[in-house]
Amino acid sequence: MAGAQAILLARMQFAFTVGVHIVFPALSIGLSAFLAALEALWLARGDAVYLSLFNYWKKPFAVVFGMGVVSGVVMSYQFGANWSAFSERAGPVIGPLLGYEVLTAFFMEAGFLGIMLFGLERVGPRLHMLATALVALGTAVSAFWITVVNSWMQTPAGYSINGNGQFVPADWFAVVFNPSLPYRFSHMLLAAYLSTSFVVGAVGARHLLRDRGQPGARLMFSMAMWMAALVAPAQIVAGDMHGLNTLEWQPAKVAAMEGDFETIAGAPLILFGLPDMKAGATKYAVGIPHLGSLILTHSWNGAVKGLNDFPAADRPDASILFWSFRIMVALGFAMFGIGLWSLVDRWRGRLYDDPWLHRAALLLGPAGLVALLAGWTTTEVGRQPFTVYGLMRTAESASPIAAPAVGASLAAFVVVYLAAFGAGLFYAFRLVRKPPEILEPDMAPGGPQRAAGVTPIAGLAPVAHG
Repeated sequence: MAGAQAILLARMQFAFTVGVHIVFPALSIGLSAFLAALEALWLARGDAVYLSLFNYWKKPFAVVFGMGVVSGVVMSYQFGANWSAFSERAGPVIGPLLGYEVLTAFFMEAGFLGIMLFGLERVGPRLHMLATALVALGTAVSAFWITVVNSWMQTPAGYSINGNGQFVPADWFAVVFNPSLPYRFSHMLLAAYLSTSFVVGAVGARHLLRDRGQPGARLMFSMAMWMAALVAPAQIVAGDMHGLNTLEWQPAKVAAMEGDFETIAGAPLILFGLPDMKAGATKYAVGIPHLGSLILTHSWNGAVKGLNDFPAADRPDASILFWSFRIMVALGFAMFGIGLWSLVDRWRGRLYDDPWLHRAALLLGPAGLVALLAGWTTTEVGRQPFTVYGLMRTAESASPIAAPAVGASLAAFVVVYLAAFGAGLFYAFRLVRKPPEILEPDMAPGGPQRAAGVTPIAGLAPVAHG
């Protein structure tokens, strides 16, 4: 069994690589859906601005998709190198699920990606639309299977344990549709769409601040704000349902998130404080009486089990969870506020003429991605000290590798990731620095407008977007 220092370094390595990786699939999911919507609207309305935006955004999408594939390969490496004991015991369940992701999702994405990026002139608009839709579907299916894996680790079901101590599937339906899957998958998918909408909205806002009449900027900002206005409240509802599910299956995680160390009826909603695991209390707590119980139990005097009522060895670290959860929630409500603000401006006919809204949208451009990372931190730290919740501890899951070896690989990952993915993000930022042109050039040789039946004159006068 690895030492405590080696386990800590292995956890840090996985947290770093997953934290970098998860940004790219989230943007791939959202951007592919955005591209599918743009192409469908172009086919329906014949307005060249939709096609121009499609060509504009598929370039950063290609960069993000590629970085997501490369960074995802590292996950399997770490399962074998740093977490071999986990792989040996949970492999009969986890392995097939990851295989299904490759067979049903990655092959779909990879098979149609080339047509989506380069094939409009060659296959025609309708078949190209099908390819774009299948790429978008593939990203969502990929998210489904990865969420299945994580959800099973959080709320294991449908398994038995054989004579070698391995988890083996007894009921695949129960394994896949485990108790937390519906809530985690909906929460993750909405997070991807919301994060992408704010990235797109920030790019549109930046160009609107320079030129309020720019048609491509107006269209992307309008579509992004519609998505923010619709998805942000849906995400709040999904988050509340996910929280109630977590309270049922992982009550210690919820107690740590809330900073509740003592079990009391009518628990307050602690807004700020300093959770102290050694003292078993949240110091300097500022809260609203009874609101914690009302949110968690939907009862004014409902009892919320405190962290001190769980065995000390089974408690997650509240000092991390308390703040990661609040960062996620605060950013979620900030994005909800931007969505409401945009609806008011849209109703007043000032969506493109409100520089303060544009500045706020630009400022909150990375908010969805930061909230996503805070949410994943909450999810994963809250599962500790287990890898398979309640059944297999993290200390039992690590490979017998010395701390210096794990530390060396961690340092190598940090250097390589900062260089490689930093360069990729720099290039993606450069792609969106310029505003989209009315006839944005395609990635493939020649103009797609000819094959699609759009002449340089047709569709130059954009419809009213909004």
